[in-house]
Amino acid sequence: MPVTSRQFLRRALLSLTLLGWACAAGATPGLAVTALHFSLDRAIDGVAAPFVVASARGLFRAEDLNVITGQANGSADAIARVASGSSDMALADINALIRYRDKEGAAPVKAVFVLYNKAPYAIVARRSRGIVTMTDIEGKTLGLVDGDPAARLWPAMGRRNSVKPGKLKVDKISPAVREPMLSAGQLDAVTGFSFLSAINLRDRGVPANDLVVLHFSDFGSEVYGHALIVNPKFASANPEAVKAFIRATVAGVRLTIKNPAHAVDDVLAQMNGGVRDVELARLRAVLNDNIVTDEAKKNGLGGIDGDRFDASIGQIADDHEFRKRPSAGDIFDDAFLPPASARKLN
Repeated sequence: MPVTSRQFLRRALLSLTLLGWACAAGATPGLAVTALHFSLDRAIDGVAAPFVVASARGLFRAEDLNVITGQANGSADAIARVASGSSDMALADINALIRYRDKEGAAPVKAVFVLYNKAPYAIVARRSRGIVTMTDIEGKTLGLVDGDPAARLWPAMGRRNSVKPGKLKVDKISPAVREPMLSAGQLDAVTGFSFLSAINLRDRGVPANDLVVLHFSDFGSEVYGHALIVNPKFASANPEAVKAFIRATVAGVRLTIKNPAHAVDDVLAQMNGGVRDVELARLRAVLNDNIVTDEAKKNGLGGIDGDRFDASIGQIADDHEFRKRPSAGDIFDDAFLPPASARKLN
């Protein structure tokens, strides 16, 4: 059927409108959008800001990605999702990944970008109980959660800092009672993530000046923290999508660092009952203590140092008997990283 000039004009206008929508959404006209299933390691809160910002402000879409975000029940669950292929990528504790990869028949899941240059492992203590440094733990009661990453590294930290195990009472507790027992005075200190326990305790009414956060990284810990991990089949089939996700993550981190308050507003829009001051404090803690470190300022976001990685394996070995001691290349693949110049913080 011949096309009239009026029909041609309508079709042209429709094409221009669709092109405008695509550009406004950040997509590149003519390029296919890749669907990517991503799992956070737990429910959204302030520390998820880089990913929430990347989604809310179109950074993933600008990289031709349709990111579908889910929430795992901890790092072990996040790793299991990626290993099974139900998630293409996830945020998980790299030390949990190291232990997982040492299992017989483990899927060859690797980390491709380290977000937390320093792990958030810490002892959170009450100053009023006479604790201001690591050796003050002697003679006190420490709450440990079985399987908790900080609890697993505690023996190495205790020995490194000359804490005598026989002079310390250890109570095995569940995660649900960690902060309540410390705030009630039933414990003198607990192990955990600094941006969780310390901030949660302030929210429970414990005065900030009565809380002491002993970051393991200040007492000799070499371990890295949370990293982006990827399903090996997805990485092989979609290498450009993995690279694109990392680029968008770097952009999200930069925007979050530039304006944490605006980033938290994006987070609160996706939380149920989040408190702005609490989540802003949580975000600032993870930025200052775990992401924007001296090493990250020098080398850029995302990478690892081989010598430091080897030292971290030695510390993990205090709690884990390796079937085969891994090298950095066994756990981390830097092939998807942008150039160092594109990962700089300044």
